Amino acid sequence: MTSLLYRLGRASARRPWLVLGLWALVAAIVVSSSVAFGRDMEDSFSAPGVDSQVAVDLLSSAESGRAGLTARVLAAPSEGTAFGEPSADDHLAVVRSALEALPNVLAVDTTLAQDGSVALLGVQYPVIEEVSVDDLERLKEVVEESRASTPLQVEAGGELFFNFEETGGGTAELIGLAAAVVILLLAFGSVIAMGLPIGIAVFGLALGVSLMPLISHVVMIPTWAPQMGSMIGLGVGIDYALFLVTRHREFLADGWSVEEAAGRAVATAGQAVIFAGGTVVIAILGLAVAGLPFLTAAGIATSVIVLVMVVASITLLPAFLGISGEWINRLGIHRRGHHAGDGVSAGWRRWGRHVSRHAWSYAIGVTAALLALTAPVLALQLGFPDDGTQPQSRTERRAYDLAAEGFGPGINGPLVIAVDLADGDPAVLDTLTDTMLADPGVAAVAPPEIDAATRVASMIVFPSTAPQDDETYATVERLRADVFPEALDGTDVTAHVGGQTASFGDVSQRVTERLPWFIAAVVLLSFVLLMFVFRSILVPLKAALLNLLSIGAAYGVLVMVFQWGWGKDLIGLEATVPVVSFIPMFMFAILFGLSMDYEVFLLSRVREEYVVTGDNDESVINGLASTDRVITSAALIMISVFAAFVLGDDPIVKMMGLGLATAIFVDATIVRVVLVPATMKLMGDANWWLPRWLDRRLPRIDIDGGSGLPEREIEQAPHDDPDGAGERELVSVR
Repeated sequence: MTSLLYRLGRASARRPWLVLGLWALVAAIVVSSSVAFGRDMEDSFSAPGVDSQVAVDLLSSAESGRAGLTARVLAAPSEGTAFGEPSADDHLAVVRSALEALPNVLAVDTTLAQDGSVALLGVQYPVIEEVSVDDLERLKEVVEESRASTPLQVEAGGELFFNFEETGGGTAELIGLAAAVVILLLAFGSVIAMGLPIGIAVFGLALGVSLMPLISHVVMIPTWAPQMGSMIGLGVGIDYALFLVTRHREFLADGWSVEEAAGRAVATAGQAVIFAGGTVVIAILGLAVAGLPFLTAAGIATSVIVLVMVVASITLLPAFLGISGEWINRLGIHRRGHHAGDGVSAGWRRWGRHVSRHAWSYAIGVTAALLALTAPVLALQLGFPDDGTQPQSRTERRAYDLAAEGFGPGINGPLVIAVDLADGDPAVLDTLTDTMLADPGVAAVAPPEIDAATRVASMIVFPSTAPQDDETYATVERLRADVFPEALDGTDVTAHVGGQTASFGDVSQRVTERLPWFIAAVVLLSFVLLMFVFRSILVPLKAALLNLLSIGAAYGVLVMVFQWGWGKDLIGLEATVPVVSFIPMFMFAILFGLSMDYEVFLLSRVREEYVVTGDNDESVINGLASTDRVITSAALIMISVFAAFVLGDDPIVKMMGLGLATAIFVDATIVRVVLVPATMKLMGDANWWLPRWLDRRLPRIDIDGGSGLPEREIEQAPHDDPDGAGERELVSVR
């Protein structure tokens, strides 16, 4: 691997324009193919095997309109009037006619509040595969025209908005890039050295996102996956390029030529990049264990972007290094004390000695602080945000509030009951209705609709509580466990609870069941990989435990902010929401790979020092001093990129951004700078203990790649050398 990467990096730096041309050709093919043959991305939060999905499948087989998506248009008459009066009803009829004329609309149902203050127009669409963002845009146009042509307040929301509304993009990426520019400029002191990681990350991100419409032919990529991928892709792309450029400049400072420095940087730091990127991809693809197709597809999309970043880092970046040549250290800001290639910081060395002298205090104090941050996880509540969590500036939120005012909170979370009558008597539906109405969690039940051909009936049930209320999903569980068996006892009739509220609850339940297994698998994988790399038992065990602390602290912050509302106004959150069910699993997969990145970068240097000196304490201090400037810069970039996404409107993206930023901050500062050196000081030489029988059986992984590099070549003098110098001295290019 080392020799292959060395030749690859050297060849890319030697023939940069050929490499750039090949990448340009690949990009042109991908973009043109995506435009010509790409498939639209779609959202589907189905979970095969759960009861809500059985309900959807049953209604779909009956070709019931209730199996598809719905939109809701809410109308309120002008002050002093009410629906039921001719003038208000005439205006409402205009709105309804415009909705019925829309393509793909199957039916429009009208429901009036008892006091006539609000009208709800339920707009039924086909299943999600037959609907597109164009349907949402046409619905918005009708709403705007209705506001202009009638005195009614007209608002809209519902499943159509949830699945196709654009949450906005680009601003967060730009803010993250701007922060990265500043950090890299301060870290490198050179405009060119700063620009290379930014350019690689932007190019890799653009190419990766362009692949999404093509991948959608294989798996249904969710519409939010590119934004999640952008968040991760920008962070890892800049980080990977940062490590490579740093190592390249170190080799230049040691006197190697540009081509040699690029080849050696790819062979050393590039190998760590492949290892880190590979672990990110493996962990994210491990999301498939959740059994949720949309989560698996989002993992595939993110993995593709990470892979593009890795490949671009070890091929395209060395080409740019070759073009930059010696100019990479020029056009700088010339900070006082800055020296290109100087990887050792006296300040970090002093900090390492300070932590070493107070190892017990730091180990106990920091661990206690992280456990305190993790404690709120005990109150973790998984779910999905709804329109009630949107800002008041959005029509979906205003529609949600109008519906609750006119019909009660349960109107915003209707349940769809699918009943398979088989050979049973349809009269059982009356018994079922009466039994459901007797449940304290049910406010109303709409009359059933029966498909004569398939004998499948559908019923709409309105809970007495809001969608995010714990009691609502408790009602769903009572219907399944108690109400249905009682009402349908002695018959062959079966009933299933579907609808968005039940579906989201089922997804959360599935994640809750499988999250511990996923975490255990990821922790075990990290332990095994680090044991291979560092030939140790305690180092990977410590790393696994510290990773759990970092991620646990991030989970705790999510609970405090999004569930308890601490500081929610600071991030523009309108109302408290449960933690989105797939966020903890998605975060764990990503953070596992990123923390491995920092762990390998730091501990590989510590291990190098220990192999040479055999002094554990000094090795830890020197490893910290030689890597933490780069790790801190990389972490600051990650934090800036992730935190920028907190500024968006979408609560899901806010949650992901804040969670990842918090975890990286904890991992790369508190854990990596304080807890790692403190615990390694306390464990002493035991850090590097490995049973001999295990050492003989484990494969050897040279993550730094230094042992496989060629020695510096001695250049022979030409035959016509007038000085007859024989062998020339070592060529050193600066």
